[in-house]
Amino acid sequence: MAGDRGAARAIFGQSKVFIKIRGIPMVVRVVWTLQIVLEVSEVWVVGDCDRLEELFARPQYKEGLTKPLHIVEQHANLYENTWETYKRTLPDAGPEGREPIGDDHDFQVLYVAGDLPFATPDEISHFIAKGQRLDCDYALGLTRASALERFTANSLGRRGLDIAYINLRDGRMKENNLHLVKPGRILNRHYIQDMYSHRQMRKFGNMVALIGKLLFREGGIAICFFYMVMHSAGLADRKGWKRLAHWIRFVVTIKANEWGIGKLMICRFRFLISEYGGCAIDVDSEEDYEIIQECFDEWVDGEHPRKLGSGKAEESVSSDKPSSIVRG
Repeated sequence: MAGDRGAARAIFGQSKVFIKIRGIPMVVRVVWTLQIVLEVSEVWVVGDCDRLEELFARPQYKEGLTKPLHIVEQHANLYENTWETYKRTLPDAGPEGREPIGDDHDFQVLYVAGDLPFATPDEISHFIAKGQRLDCDYALGLTRASALERFTANSLGRRGLDIAYINLRDGRMKENNLHLVKPGRILNRHYIQDMYSHRQMRKFGNMVALIGKLLFREGGIAICFFYMVMHSAGLADRKGWKRLAHWIRFVVTIKANEWGIGKLMICRFRFLISEYGGCAIDVDSEEDYEIIQECFDEWVDGEHPRKLGSGKAEESVSSDKPSSIVRG
């Protein structure tokens, strides 16, 4: 997902996926990483088609591509990008795609954000393997706060990211930008756009706007209640009121959220908790970008597929055998 329309955020006035970290555009890093994930059969990138085609035509970025790479022109928003691209991935679909029929409804897609500088093939492969064992229609990844400590500031004065966590009885977590989905099975998939547009937990206005959109829809009351509680607990957490945050978050569990989201979207929805941290780190602001640039060498995982432009991808060390084909 490399679009720059709708609720997407720009960095320094341009689409953030093209911003370079250590000389390599972020979208290139993500595509390189997907080359090594055994469960991924081909990669589709949706965004500014002309700019993406020009980028991946450059020899230094094209050299290591070992899987089919398809570039799709972006639409008006995230929902249209995800759905219209999915229709093009279906077997025997033409350039404009086609509607799912029959077995297409069980066709599985991995959606990944295009601005993940610390994503690794092992993390993505682990997510897919666990997601397929859940036997659900939509698996959304969560990462525990403990796995993200290395990306935050420390007592020695090192700079770090200000991470906003979802506060639940099950713990403090962050959404990790990985979505394993059977799009044809999600009947109310258009609600994804509403939740994405109001995803920023720091903004009180987002809570009010989301409540206005979802309150009177089936499952909406539960979702709005859970969201208000998590928003309140998150505010207390960021203010340093840890005991209050702990008391508030005790009301909401992962299971309750799964039930509410599944009811709203009419699908089998599950959260998948990961102990990995890389895919949870994206770039939402100029300040985030500057901190990541400064701390990149310290934070980067030693298993990153392309060591700062080494030019060759290696086979994944994962021993898990792919149980089905996933379009990345």
